[in-house]
Amino acid sequence: MFDYRRITLFAGHYGSGKTNIAVNWAAMLRQHEEKVMLADMDIVNPYYRAKDSKERMDALGIKLISSFFANSNVDLPSIPQEMYAIVDDRSWHPVLDIGGDDRGALALGRYAPKILEENDYEMLFVINRFRPLTRDAAGTMEVLREIEAACRIPFTAIVNNSNLGAETAPEDVLSSLSYAEDVSALSGLPIKMTTVSESLYPELSGAIPDLFPLELQRRPTE
Repeated sequence: MFDYRRITLFAGHYGSGKTNIAVNWAAMLRQHEEKVMLADMDIVNPYYRAKDSKERMDALGIKLISSFFANSNVDLPSIPQEMYAIVDDRSWHPVLDIGGDDRGALALGRYAPKILEENDYEMLFVINRFRPLTRDAAGTMEVLREIEAACRIPFTAIVNNSNLGAETAPEDVLSSLSYAEDVSALSGLPIKMTTVSESLYPELSGAIPDLFPLELQRRPTE
């Protein structure tokens, strides 16, 4: 069981895998909390959306809030009014999927003052060593600083989600541990968890601390 705060925010560069993690984290929270909300704030034309998991969220009783233009070809920074429930109604446990890089994180800025004032949040930086702009700790730190500056909320911990998609082997995950430790050392942030697909979890569960299994999100057939 992982510790959690009232608000959990996942942010990272494009392709870091934060949406899959946000969906699975919301599902985990629902086992312990009655009112869980998944807020899709990824408004910058991503490949995958939290909204793609609407059927799963509905089945679990998780409220999903997303941009009016999710899953369309309209690229406008439109966020529904009900998104303010994140900060205005503290009976909810919201999980926020923040848009990739600093441009996507700008949408979070309007909620930052109240989130910081309440101070019951985790801002988790999702990293993936196998993505082009985050292959080393120095490049990853540049992304971290850009996102923090845009959203005005400091990160509190790191999620190591280094993977090669369906091609990921156990040794790929194991080889990423030193990279995650380097990012942790440079940033001063602890590593909250390492994520793996459910298929790899049994083999790695004894070898990696704080391992979090992911049911991989599938985009609905159009």
